[in-house]
Amino acid sequence: MTMEGPADTLTYMIAGYAVIFGVMLIYLVSLILRWKNLRKDIEVLKDLEKKD
Repeated sequence: MTMEGPADTLTYMIAGYAVIFGVMLIYLVSLILRWKNLRKDIEVLKDLEKKD
């Protein structure tokens, strides 16, 4: 009976990290876009308040 070495799971680990960092990057981009849109909304509300 021969003993096999540990399972070769390096590819799965790399794929897992790639998925995790990809999701984090998408979330970060989403937050940046929301922040920019929030800033625009604040400016519009300030302009509307000045007009009244």
